[in-house]
Amino acid sequence: MLRIAVLDDFQSVSAEFADWSRLPEEAEVVAFADHLDDEDAVAERLAGFDVVVAMRERTPFPRSLLERLPRLRLLVTTGARNAAIDVAAAAERGITVCGTGAHPTGTAELTWALILAVARHVPEEDAGLRAGGWQRTVGTDLAGARLGVVGLGRLGTRVARIGQAFGMDVVAWSQNLTAERAAEAGVRRVDRDELFAGADVVTVHLVLSDRTRGLVGRDELARMKPGAILVNTSRGPIVDEAALLEALSAGRLGGAGLDVYDREPLPADSPLRTAPRTVLTPHLGYVTRDTYRVFYGDAVEDVAAFLRGEPVRVIAPA
Repeated sequence: MLRIAVLDDFQSVSAEFADWSRLPEEAEVVAFADHLDDEDAVAERLAGFDVVVAMRERTPFPRSLLERLPRLRLLVTTGARNAAIDVAAAAERGITVCGTGAHPTGTAELTWALILAVARHVPEEDAGLRAGGWQRTVGTDLAGARLGVVGLGRLGTRVARIGQAFGMDVVAWSQNLTAERAAEAGVRRVDRDELFAGADVVTVHLVLSDRTRGLVGRDELARMKPGAILVNTSRGPIVDEAALLEALSAGRLGGAGLDVYDREPLPADSPLRTAPRTVLTPHLGYVTRDTYRVFYGDAVEDVAAFLRGEPVRVIAPA
């Protein structure tokens, strides 16, 4: 029997969004709705599986874990890349790693849900109204304000265009962004210091790497104007979590909207859960019906193609 594990299916919907019956009858698909942090526990759970479908970067697959999975033949990650998989170690062990397509709009839309929720105090007002109250806060206008986009790739460009539709002055910066590329997106390139010092809303859209880890730190947060809003729907470690907590506690920031964290799922005792002026979501940027149809549908296609000896969307070692 071919055994397939589907990891971190938090909503228990992997069977809903793909036709797993396309696989051979002898294939057994087991979906896990919980998350395991401990490598020993992950190794024990996956020891009897030939194929693993991993949800983005939820469960890491370092060399040490791969060496404990002698039966594993195919590792599928949702999305086109997964920094939590040691692809070179997998290749050395004869494990094929494949990716999937993605749906481009979900994270950009959630970015704006967080911006608006923070700017207009939506969670606080919702809770107050349900408790019998009325009008407790004063919101911040976006029209005429400046939006600073850190990272003007596919997602950052989409977010920038929505900002323009709100009537915002949109500026952007990243280490490789040119003035010409920014102009193509209809925005103005500024340097890093100017972006953080001048923006009313700063939103992060960078890939996590050695050079972006901790990129938004104490200095950048200190430069932000009083009352400014920070939103991160990219990767948690790009923003220095301790520095952000300090800025929020000191009242220097107007608020923060966060969808990503240093550790995910966010620990129950994380101080972010009680931080003031925050709107928190549990990494929902990609969690949409259309995205899941692509993720799980492509995962089934990856497994079927691998079994035919014709693997698709193979991720090769860098």
